[in-house]
Amino acid sequence: MSCACKGIRVCLICEKEKKELHRPGTDSENVEYAYCYLCNRAWKNENPYEIAQNHPNHSGEESLTVDGIMLIPDFVTEAEEQNVTKEIDNIPWIPSQSGRRKQDFGPKVNFKKKKVKIGNFQGFPHFVSFLAKRFEEIPLLRDFVPVELCNLEYVPERGSSIDRHLDDSWLWGERLVTINLLSNTVMTLSPVSESPPCSSIFVPLYRRSLLVLHAEARIRWYHAIHRKHVDSRRLAMTFRELSKEFLPGGEEEEMGKLLLSCAIYKNTDFYRIS
Repeated sequence: MSCACKGIRVCLICEKEKKELHRPGTDSENVEYAYCYLCNRAWKNENPYEIAQNHPNHSGEESLTVDGIMLIPDFVTEAEEQNVTKEIDNIPWIPSQSGRRKQDFGPKVNFKKKKVKIGNFQGFPHFVSFLAKRFEEIPLLRDFVPVELCNLEYVPERGSSIDRHLDDSWLWGERLVTINLLSNTVMTLSPVSESPPCSSIFVPLYRRSLLVLHAEARIRWYHAIHRKHVDSRRLAMTFRELSKEFLPGGEEEEMGKLLLSCAIYKNTDFYRIS
């Protein structure tokens, strides 16, 4: 089986060939915090999988707040998760880097050259339209209009992970919306600068939960999924909106209008292999 890793990216499939070992980072050697969605604070030296169970009696000796993290457990039901997973798996997967597979529904983008075109983008699978309606019930997402959906599959057999990074902010707007399916995992946040003095914040992503990164968490904190936090198959559905540059009054307003006109929901059969 081949993989899609390039450059320094590795997975379990290509690791031996490249004679490189996966380096998940140095968070285990530094100060660690765990995020509790019930008090919207991160607590030092607590277990991210048990953090909510300990609320409000956290044993952590210190805590901090990061503006821009919203976590909603049980955003979808078990039946909805089962149906969405079945529909996703009826769509062809494409190999991606670091042991992942992906499905992209959105424009074709060259972020380095800041160029974007419609490409093959012809809308989103119809079966996810109920999620867009549910977003409107959340005050933070009431005006959220997605123009990209990226489905990513993580499995331990391939050593799936994603290195720490900041999502593009030229094309994509402030809010990054992710639905976590099939298994629990942990997202690791690490500061772009050394202030506040914190190595990492572990955000528990519960099965069927919704995560929104925005504000400070979006632009001042890297986010990553480490291999050690993927112990069974996981599907991540990430929705992105347009930046102000592509909205009315922005320099790329006309392209923005074109992209929004494509962001409709099509019958699932459109994406299935004939």
